[in-house]
Amino acid sequence: MTVVEIVAQSPRDARVAIGNGADRVELCQALITGGITASHAVMAGAVDAVGGDRVAALIRPRAGGYIYDGDEIRVVAADIRNAVALGIGAVVVGALRPDLSVDANAVERWREAAGDADLVFHRAIDVHPDPVAAVSELVHLGATRILTSGGATRAGDGTAVLAEMVGAANGRLQIQAGGGVTIDAIAALRAAGVDAIHLSARVAVSDGSPAGPGGGIDEYDVVSDTLVRAARAAADA
Repeated sequence: MTVVEIVAQSPRDARVAIGNGADRVELCQALITGGITASHAVMAGAVDAVGGDRVAALIRPRAGGYIYDGDEIRVVAADIRNAVALGIGAVVVGALRPDLSVDANAVERWREAAGDADLVFHRAIDVHPDPVAAVSELVHLGATRILTSGGATRAGDGTAVLAEMVGAANGRLQIQAGGGVTIDAIAALRAAGVDAIHLSARVAVSDGSPAGPGGGIDEYDVVSDTLVRAARAAADA
């Protein structure tokens, strides 16, 4: 079985995703920036909506890259503890050193903060100089799975590296394909042997009001029930 994970930005998104066949959601906010940590209330609402075991919370203190200072590492650790206290079953994190290798000290600290929750290393791995070699290091650091596009802009173009990462993992952790995933790419991703597929399955909607003179945008993204069902069907085909 190929697990289907859908990106959710609200309790409503989580409910729609799980209700239409997703196995779990990755919860974040400000996905337009690549995603940052959701608020305490959004996390609590998602747990109430679908159960904490089906929620993985992205814990990312800001947009931009993945090289964090001590203050940011402490903030992430505190956010991890808050998420786990709400019953969330997995936290999604990633940190790199200036040479783009895994920041093992940060990951060790976050692994400790996560306690019994799963720890997922996110797409920071996709700028690592050797993501295949990094798999064993992340196993040693206690990661449960890796979210990766295989280093490509779109995961569908990274299947060769994804297959190598699956081989390097050898069942010791899950390799989850994510990053620009389309429904049409799911068959090839499954053929690469990944354990899970991660996609946003989102559509833009509007509440009918203008953005206003202060700027901003007059649309926002929500999870599409149609796209979730299509992803589920492709994963099961």
